[in-house]
Amino acid sequence: MFAHKNLILASGSPRRQQFLSDLKLNFTIKIKEVEEVYPTHLCAEEITDFLALLKANAFENELLEDDILITSDTIVWLHGKALGKPKDTEDAVKMLQQLAANTHEVITSVCLKSTRKTEVFHCKTKVTFSDLSENQIRFYIQNYQPFDKAGSYGIQDWIGLVGISKIEGSYTNVVGLPTELFFKKLVDYVEKP
Repeated sequence: MFAHKNLILASGSPRRQQFLSDLKLNFTIKIKEVEEVYPTHLCAEEITDFLALLKANAFENELLEDDILITSDTIVWLHGKALGKPKDTEDAVKMLQQLAANTHEVITSVCLKSTRKTEVFHCKTKVTFSDLSENQIRFYIQNYQPFDKAGSYGIQDWIGLVGISKIEGSYTNVVGLPTELFFKKLVDYVEKP
């Protein structure tokens, strides 16, 4: 289906890389350092849409005719505020204390870019945490080092097993890529020039 296309994943996330492998897609990885700064008036999916497009635009004029670039961004949205990746252990503790006994949204945006067109789409999943003790939070951070994860947690980790009481929407979105939506959009992108 994609044999005549060169899929390029511009992400250092091992979870996104694994998902593309699991989808049986042939792809290469190209990473560019992009300062992930967005206008302060943006909210929720506006932030992730903006950042996914920003990452894609870093490759402007470098793509060849058969290339399809894939970029992505994920945030945790809680009480009208974006939680990104934690700066350090105490920042991670603070984030997880905010998430405990609360429901938040995980929002992932994906950008598909070629020499012909650019498309951005997003997915939202509601995640509810049960109450977490400080000991549980510190145990998790010490043993799982979630410093590369938005909101300081990975749903696939220990904390997902003991701390998440409810999820509404795509599980893979919370891990880092809404695979069902992504695959559907990728097929449409290739089939509808």
